[in-house]
Amino acid sequence: MDLTQGTTEEKQKRAKKMMLWFGIISLVMSFAGLTSAFIVSSSREDWLENFILPSAFTYSTLIIVLSSVLLFLAKKTFKNSQSAITTSLLIGAFVLGIVFIYSQVQGFNQIIASGYNFTGPTSNITMSYVYVIAVVHIIHVLAGIICLFVVIINQLNKKYSNKNRLGFDLASNFWHFVDILWVYLFIFLYFFN
Repeated sequence: MDLTQGTTEEKQKRAKKMMLWFGIISLVMSFAGLTSAFIVSSSREDWLENFILPSAFTYSTLIIVLSSVLLFLAKKTFKNSQSAITTSLLIGAFVLGIVFIYSQVQGFNQIIASGYNFTGPTSNITMSYVYVIAVVHIIHVLAGIICLFVVIINQLNKKYSNKNRLGFDLASNFWHFVDILWVYLFIFLYFFN
């Protein structure tokens, strides 16, 4: 298919989808860099071996996966013209996004309670990496929450239809990416220490 063909609206839709994919690819590269630096740094003498991730990170993983399931179901009910159920599922995914961030903060509190701060005399390079990776991910979850909020407002104002749901699709794709990214990061941090 020739990308220069089609109406202006079709071209704009393709451009917006392409921009999302460029953004996702750049995020994949950024987190690949962070996890690669984590691996390289693990050969340092002061590296903390066999650290245990906070239990709150496990709960947050389950929470974000559940939010993605709700968003998947929201898209399905939207296609079936079940507007009230779609709105409820979107709100559920939004709330779980907020709960995810709360759970991550609880994980930071658990790390601090175990004696490791981000900086200062009680800091450790290993836990500093964990902080940085989690905080950078949280920033992207916040962006996803803002996107979900906009989708909810647009859904309540009936701005979407089966022919016009680009914003819904883009927000959904970004949210699923952020979810998959956290699952990868959690597995990486859990098993590589």
